[in-house]
Amino acid sequence: MIKIEYLIENKNTIDESANQLNTNDIEYLINLLNEKNNEVRYTAFLVLQSRSQMFSDVYKYWQDFCKKLSNSNSYQRSIGIMFIAENNRWDDQNKFEDIIDMYLSHCEDEKFITARQTIQSINKWIVYKKGLLSLVVRKLISIDISKYKDNQGKLILLDIISVLSQIQKIQPTNDIVEYINNAIRGECLNKKDIKEIEKLF
Repeated sequence: MIKIEYLIENKNTIDESANQLNTNDIEYLINLLNEKNNEVRYTAFLVLQSRSQMFSDVYKYWQDFCKKLSNSNSYQRSIGIMFIAENNRWDDQNKFEDIIDMYLSHCEDEKFITARQTIQSINKWIVYKKGLLSLVVRKLISIDISKYKDNQGKLILLDIISVLSQIQKIQPTNDIVEYINNAIRGECLNKKDIKEIEKLF
């Protein structure tokens, strides 16, 4: 059975380790996601994230990830969000549709980094859930950027635009075009930002 100490010491072989996991290893690492030790928790996260991109056996813990969405600890919310995003590719049972409203609510999570991680995570699954894209667009364009202080609003805006640019390639809408045009005309972005945005479309 794999040991977390080995994984911590061999972080350069995360993908190789992930590829060799067995059922007991996966359960062991799932439990370590609740560890208070940051290095232990994060290493377990990285290995399971890699595994989720290769095989469907982490999807078995979907309900555990969903429970994390309502956790008072922002680290746990982020873990739930990111594993739901990674395992959406295996969601043939369409369980995601039952929790998408809660998932998307974290685009405005009280913790700024969790809000960003939620928005960024959307790009991981949009190709697998095309029927939900209009809902995603409505949510993203409704986020009030002005409520964020200093540079935070700009970062959230750029995250939103990154996701919208990918959705526009799959399911074009005038709402996205209008949102981007308004963002470019607004005061939040500088010339360098606008040039980078133009490359996305």
